[in-house]
Amino acid sequence: MTIPREEKVYWNNGSLKIEGLLGKLSEENGVVICHPHPLMGGSMHNNVVEAIRYAFALQNYTTLRFNFRGAGNSTGNYDEGRGEQADILSAHEFLKKNGTKKIFLAGYSFGAWVGSKVLEQFNQLFVASILISPPLNYFDFNWENLKNKIDLLVSGDHDQFCDAEVLRKQAKIIDSLMETICEADHFYSGKEKELIDILLKYIVKYNET
Repeated sequence: MTIPREEKVYWNNGSLKIEGLLGKLSEENGVVICHPHPLMGGSMHNNVVEAIRYAFALQNYTTLRFNFRGAGNSTGNYDEGRGEQADILSAHEFLKKNGTKKIFLAGYSFGAWVGSKVLEQFNQLFVASILISPPLNYFDFNWENLKNKIDLLVSGDHDQFCDAEVLRKQAKIIDSLMETICEADHFYSGKEKELIDILLKYIVKYNET
């Protein structure tokens, strides 16, 4: 299947301008995709972000990946995860205003951490959520506030910033599905297809419920 091209979009988040790429495929289903740490080169042009986008597009979901404040052409400055939560909420609002009814949240690395903060307070905005390599060796996660709020966790078994066994224990506590990719580190280089296959399996199963 050929994935349609995305269009460059911008929207306002308070006084900031947020830059995104919109792949319009469905009026019903969509996903907001959150990228890794902007101070470490993270942006919406990332191999894992691309893999997430590809998997959802294959299932005919509208996709919205975007640059957090201070990344790419999004204005503003890095805000240590605080303002970035508002960026996610503004992306959700943008999709809603464009007619998308049911919206997933998918975050990778820093995007998974910021996404978890949003899910603590606003999980009812999203029909389901996927966090890939949440960097628990680097950031604090309030797992006690995330029970039944994360649907799928993914990690590589060689992840430098996300101990897969620790994550598996947390997944059981919060009632989340957990998938591990063998020989994958935090960056998933060469493991993108395996990641896409895992995401596809979950999205297909979700669509059948």
